[in-house]
Amino acid sequence: MPMAFKPRQPVPALELDTLGGARWSLAAQKPEQFTMIVFYRGYHCPVCRKYLTELNGMAAEFEKRGVAVLVASSDTEERARMARDEWGLANLTIGYGLTIDKAREWDLCVSAGRGKTSTGVEEPALFSEPGLFLVRPDGTLYWANLSTMPFARPHFAEITGAIDFVVAKSYPARGEA
Repeated sequence: MPMAFKPRQPVPALELDTLGGARWSLAAQKPEQFTMIVFYRGYHCPVCRKYLTELNGMAAEFEKRGVAVLVASSDTEERARMARDEWGLANLTIGYGLTIDKAREWDLCVSAGRGKTSTGVEEPALFSEPGLFLVRPDGTLYWANLSTMPFARPHFAEITGAIDFVVAKSYPARGEA
């Protein structure tokens, strides 16, 4: 599926409310290396719970590498708070209220809810599927991974290793041709 934007090109604007009350803006981020945006399906998703719990445990590894991290979904503030509290995500900045239009602008796939998940939580009427983006401090795309399903996401330990390689070798963004 071709993306609407390409590596080395500006990514769409992104501003979201976060738990704790701050408004997060991609344009305001000034990380040493990258901003990593992890879009997750929402509180209803047991795969997201496992994935974000792993990321929460590695937050310091990304910070050490000069990577600012945001996790975001179309969940309401209440559902985002439940995810943070029940999943133990104290080390992550959690954005909520991603609109479906904004999800589509970021090329995220959108799914319709199908009732309760295996954890007994109702899916929202519409929500985005996972996506992970590394954005350079100048607002251009370095790397993206999009999925149509909740399964088989990039491993955070591999991403930290890749960041080490990219920084050490000044490896350029790829896939823009």
